Amino acid sequence: MTEISELGEIVQGKVKWFDPVKGFGFVVSDNGGADILLHANVLRNFGQSSVADAAGVEIRIQKTTRGVQATEVLSIAPPETDSFTELEDEEFLSMAGSVETPLEPARVKWFDKAKGFGFANVFGRPEDVFIHVEILRRSGLADLQSGEAVGLRVIEGKRGRMATIVSSWETALHDTVAEIEA
Repeated sequence: MTEISELGEIVQGKVKWFDPVKGFGFVVSDNGGADILLHANVLRNFGQSSVADAAGVEIRIQKTTRGVQATEVLSIAPPETDSFTELEDEEFLSMAGSVETPLEPARVKWFDKAKGFGFANVFGRPEDVFIHVEILRRSGLADLQSGEAVGLRVIEGKRGRMATIVSSWETALHDTVAEIEA
């Protein structure tokens, strides 16, 4: 679907790739055409520092002399796929994303994409929350930065607290307000 407004054309598509170190990536429109530049600043204005490859996005675009670029991210949906990496804790994997636990405000302690996991601290709780890279990807994110504010839905796993859903704090606030108003 493409919609034109005074602020620019709205396009739906999929993230081709995004590299937070380089500070940019590209989106492929569902309607075809040239790749659309997605700059890290535009993504940060949405409240995220990364986005998973193949994540669905709705963006506002602008055509420039150098090509098409995103000017605003309106929404991000996790990648649609059934081929997820197996986690050691199968019970955790089956519960991930299906458990409606309260959203908890947290800060990322550290996350290592190469290792495939990291930890966050929930405000007011002493124990760490384990974050697996697959849960991050299912949540539509590709990476986390130390100190980044996030919203977590958490379960008690065999070895402690584990995140089942991770969202940027801005997205978490928006979703919480929408739930309250509904």
